[in-house]
Amino acid sequence: MDVADRLDLTLRLVQGHGQDQGQGQGRVSVAELAQRLGVSEMTVRRDLDVLERQGLVRRVHGGAVAGRPREEGGGFEARQAWQAATKDRLGAAVAGLVEPGSRVLLDAGTTTVHVAEHLAARGPLTVAVLSLQAALRLADRPGIDLLVVGGRSRPGERSLVGPLALRTLESLAFDLFVMSIGGVHAVHGWSEFSLEDAAVKQVALGQAARTVAVADATKLGVRAFSQVAPLDAVQSFVTDAAAADPATHPGGPQTLDALREAGVETRLA
Repeated sequence: MDVADRLDLTLRLVQGHGQDQGQGQGRVSVAELAQRLGVSEMTVRRDLDVLERQGLVRRVHGGAVAGRPREEGGGFEARQAWQAATKDRLGAAVAGLVEPGSRVLLDAGTTTVHVAEHLAARGPLTVAVLSLQAALRLADRPGIDLLVVGGRSRPGERSLVGPLALRTLESLAFDLFVMSIGGVHAVHGWSEFSLEDAAVKQVALGQAARTVAVADATKLGVRAFSQVAPLDAVQSFVTDAAAADPATHPGGPQTLDALREAGVETRLA
């Protein structure tokens, strides 16, 4: 396991420990982390120091607790370091599903920025983006015909939302919608923390022939504030392999089973 992936897993274990204990913030010890990761306690301490400097965990005597809520806490800049290595792997997996010549609608979010980076090698493509960050990644790339969907830039997120974004989407048709998501739940389906982002996703789902949802495993078993659609509104779902591990993601296996039962193709990257 390389350093970036080890940091990702360490953070997941710290974040997930409180959930396992039924607490908002559960303490996980250095010894527990060392045993789970198969590394020395000194390595764990160094990794926790790195995560603490990023504000993602807080060191306590003999261990650590989560520094702040996961994706729902803070804006894009505050969240982009969370699971960066994992999200880049997801971005590559999703880009690999895109056929050259396609008309793609790319959602906003920290994971879809990584999708944008990898889409640049899949041209020729027409890519419409709902994210100013994704637009920067794709601007002036050979083989990419870039369309920035109009709308209001949501403060802190720079996702494009509002009536203008909705009207623009309703006038277009896409081969593929790459949808990021705040939560996916076995019973409550796909959901988002922002009403405005949820409204954009609902319209986008109706304008695409096929939808691929992408999210890291922390989103599985989560019910966010605003429901977007039932599980079967999406054709494929890409997440990371940790989703199948109940030790780090208790809600993961059940959610994956529900997705498959709903006819959603699931890919673990």
